[in-house]
Amino acid sequence: MATAAVWFEIHVNDMARAKAFYEKLFDVVLRSVSHDNMPPGMEYWAFPDGAQDRYGSCGALVKMPGLPVGGASSIVYFATEDCGKSASKAVELGATLFKDKTQIGEHGFIALVTDTEGNMIGLHSM
Repeated sequence: MATAAVWFEIHVNDMARAKAFYEKLFDVVLRSVSHDNMPPGMEYWAFPDGAQDRYGSCGALVKMPGLPVGGASSIVYFATEDCGKSASKAVELGATLFKDKTQIGEHGFIALVTDTEGNMIGLHSM
């Protein structure tokens, strides 16, 4: 498990817009996270915690002044029932489709979308 992903951060400019996008896309409620050492202007909204009996890892949306966002320097893949349907839903919510549902051999299917903040994310299903 040394190479298992344990956390991810998706950096955003417009937290309200990004939070609404991800909550609606995945039918989840993000929770606010704060601590005494957070820089001024930083916002942190965490996805629901992962668990050992579930697929995936924990992560958050982050708004941090001075940190550029967007592009495809990192791609986080989210598990979905059907990545094609999730990609269509993402587009309805303001995302841009980059790659429609594509088979990746025995590993299932992926789709890629650019979210409302310009970040590319992956959607995976079996």
